[in-house]
Amino acid sequence: MSQGSGLFLSFEGIDGSGKSTQARRLAGHLRDLGREVVLTREPGGSPGAEEIRALVLNGDPDRWSAETEILLFTAARRDHLERTIQPALERDAVVICDRFADSTRMYQGLSRGDLRAQVDKLHALMIGREPDITLLIDMDPAEGLSRALSRTGAEERFETFGLELQQAMRRGYLDLAREHAERFRVVDGTGDPDEVFDRLLSALPEFSEPRA
Repeated sequence: MSQGSGLFLSFEGIDGSGKSTQARRLAGHLRDLGREVVLTREPGGSPGAEEIRALVLNGDPDRWSAETEILLFTAARRDHLERTIQPALERDAVVICDRFADSTRMYQGLSRGDLRAQVDKLHALMIGREPDITLLIDMDPAEGLSRALSRTGAEERFETFGLELQQAMRRGYLDLAREHAERFRVVDGTGDPDEVFDRLLSALPEFSEPRA
């Protein structure tokens, strides 16, 4: 699959880190600069992928094995890539995705068993690309869990795993950022949303000025 001429950004972070809020704010900022922006999410982002999202995130947290989740998330990601991400990149849009393959590397590949190698192999076979830039919103795991559990709604698939998971995820994400330093930008997620957004923009000099 061709890479396209647009720019592909992903947001990652533990639950409650504020990454979804910052992704929305960045999308609005870039639209104000005159860019076409596609704001999307994973799992989901296309009709088929949204159906898989409902299967995975609703119901008993132990409904699926880690191996089954890897297959489900990869199937959703492939549909998302084909139907949403790649077409947008080919028309020179900026794609901002709330979670991408790094989440699978963490949640299924790390927290539910030593399955990182399987995640990477399946990703290479069926997806074949990474974001151009990954923004990791980093914050204290206890604070993130408190925020996540204060939300209402049916999708509480991973927050129910507790503080130990949050701590493992933070360590894993920071390790991943060091492993792939060429695409990761780590942003301190503490403070109010305006403060975090200022740090976020400082980490993105690519968008400091409108395009001609």
